[in-house]
Amino acid sequence: MKLPRDIGGKELADLLSKYGYEITRQTGSHLRLTSSIRGSMHNVTLPNHKPLKVGTRSAALGDAAKYLKLEKQELVRQLFGS
Repeated sequence: MKLPRDIGGKELADLLSKYGYEITRQTGSHLRLTSSIRGSMHNVTLPNHKPLKVGTRSAALGDAAKYLKLEKQELVRQLFGS
């Protein structure tokens, strides 16, 4: 599945909130998201840019998927529909 190319950091943070990620701080233009849904804390840092670069978005989703013990493509499907 192809990811939308026009998604920004804030929009991705909002989508990840359904997996327990919350914005815990902002330093400059970077958002720190934290989730403890699996018992341990996990942080993901996203630039608050629109659009996010392809590699940045892919790395953030891969990191979140690994923490959530999902395949990256499954996380993408759940976030953006099939």
